[in-house]
Amino acid sequence: MKLGKVIGTVVASHKDGKMSGFKFLLLQDMAPDGSLMDSTLVAVDTVGAGPDEIVLYTTGSSSRYTATTHDIPVDNTIVAIVDSIEVGSKCMYDKAAKNG
Repeated sequence: MKLGKVIGTVVASHKDGKMSGFKFLLLQDMAPDGSLMDSTLVAVDTVGAGPDEIVLYTTGSSSRYTATTHDIPVDNTIVAIVDSIEVGSKCMYDKAAKNG
């Protein structure tokens, strides 16, 4: 799994029939220290993520192992919304503190 930050949405009105009903989000890769990397990608959202949220996503064939993406042509799937990140004893990200 990898860390990413939701930076936008992607709308596709014409797509494979198996993709109907899926929400596509634009992610920017993120390092554990919270710094954003240069790479971006599009991922299928299976957990209801929103703008500016930090998420965990899977890539490649692992993206098709969720109940909702089984046998669907996806390469990136958001599988969790991150509540906090700790490295050693240092808190790098805390969603509750950010929103509180």
